[in-house]
Amino acid sequence: MKNLKINNRFTTELPADPDEANEIRQVKNTLFSYVNPTKPSNPTLIHASEEVAKMVGITADEIQSKEFLNAFSGKEILPETRPYAMCYAGHQFGNWAGQLGDGRAINLTEVEHNNEFFALQLKGAGKTPYSRTADGLAVLRSSIREYLCAEAMHYLGVPTTRSLSLMLSGDQVLRDVLYNGNPAYEKGAIVCRVAPSFIRFGSFEMLTARNELKNLKQFVEYTIKHYFPEIKGEPKEQYLQFFKTIADTTRKMIVDWQRVGFVHGVMNTDNMSIHGITIDYGPYGWLENYDPNWTPNTTDSQNRRYRFGNQPQVAQWNLYQLANALYPLINEAEPLENILQSFITDFEEEYKTMFLSKLGLFTSTETDSKLIAGLEAVLQLSETDMTIFFRNLSKITKADSVENAIEKIQDSFYLPNEIKEDILDSWKKWFTVYLQRLNKEALSDGDRAEKMNHINPKYVLRNYMAQLAIDEADKGDYAAINELYLLLQKPYDEQPQSEKWFAKRPDWARSKVGCSMLSCSS
Repeated sequence: MKNLKINNRFTTELPADPDEANEIRQVKNTLFSYVNPTKPSNPTLIHASEEVAKMVGITADEIQSKEFLNAFSGKEILPETRPYAMCYAGHQFGNWAGQLGDGRAINLTEVEHNNEFFALQLKGAGKTPYSRTADGLAVLRSSIREYLCAEAMHYLGVPTTRSLSLMLSGDQVLRDVLYNGNPAYEKGAIVCRVAPSFIRFGSFEMLTARNELKNLKQFVEYTIKHYFPEIKGEPKEQYLQFFKTIADTTRKMIVDWQRVGFVHGVMNTDNMSIHGITIDYGPYGWLENYDPNWTPNTTDSQNRRYRFGNQPQVAQWNLYQLANALYPLINEAEPLENILQSFITDFEEEYKTMFLSKLGLFTSTETDSKLIAGLEAVLQLSETDMTIFFRNLSKITKADSVENAIEKIQDSFYLPNEIKEDILDSWKKWFTVYLQRLNKEALSDGDRAEKMNHINPKYVLRNYMAQLAIDEADKGDYAAINELYLLLQKPYDEQPQSEKWFAKRPDWARSKVGCSMLSCSS
């Protein structure tokens, strides 16, 4: 891989763990520990992204090389590199968890290509000092989900990590998929994921919690220097602008999550990126029926902290924790509090604009908030598929009657026989107001539909779709992975040859493991 330009800024400029023993332990006064991946017994390449490879400086031909296979399975170390695991902490489900760190992720290196920098990280490459009670490995099931989802999110226009490669390790990994005391062996796998960096909110929380304030200052200044070079001024002003920038990009990411119906499922502070990108795809899901209380995470099934409708509030709560971590450098609460208070206010404005655009409304009126609230309520009266509803909404014209409009979104109802009496009346009332509002828009029906279809995706990675690919891959057939990979590269296009994927969740998927709720088991 002759064009892979190594530039290890993180390990060159920041303090390393002096203990190089790969033993699970508390690691203090450091940002990372050197650790080599566990060598897989018989790695094989399942899939790789030529686009992501090109982005980091790898050619399409090199993807098929033994060098690529060995490097991105962890079997061999790239020249001039030393793999490492990052030390960070975090709040999990609202509770302080202390040291966490890269327990099943190993950073291979940083590379520079076309004046951009990328961190290359293997997920599922083996034990690190931060693995706690785990083995640091990952299984094919979760690796397929991560590999496909990161790329799906990118093409949806949602800020995210990227996926370079998906490989089998050739080894078996013991996992208890439902956490019910019935572990079983599954195929081991490794994903190489790519991001500007994998620095998290919890990276700064760790340093402040341990009162390692010299390292905190060094790390914040390192991060600003390399990833936020536009930030200038006195140190305190830089730190505040750093926090505000993270708040702004995080908010925009959450608006996009809500736009496409994505539920992360485990928004712990260690799973929040300082770049405002989606990281750590575990028990995620897309809304099938529009239900703001839905969470895909079995661990979250009781309190539903990470439910779809609560994601903006959780993001703000997580930012509070980051503000607390940065406070020792600023020693002034008010400016941090102002940024935090404006987060939800700004979110609500951006959410309103986004939601109106999903409805094909590109101007604003005083009654728009009531229109949005009315739709959010009526969508929950009977199970209504979010993706299909909003996509089919673009078929409605200004001249349609209420009855015609309801007919055009009929396919989004899971139980069409329920759409009668009070529920039908509610839909009629909402569409009466909507059609009146639509007729105030200047755009023609065709132009409006075109804009809506660039906002409302036709295809998203529903859990049952991923599970079908997983089931086939378990048998050694990877065709479905590639089919979904290609489908999800053009989520806003009609793709008539793939119409079978523009469909409501089938009944069999309601209770099948992996198709509704999932655990964090990997």
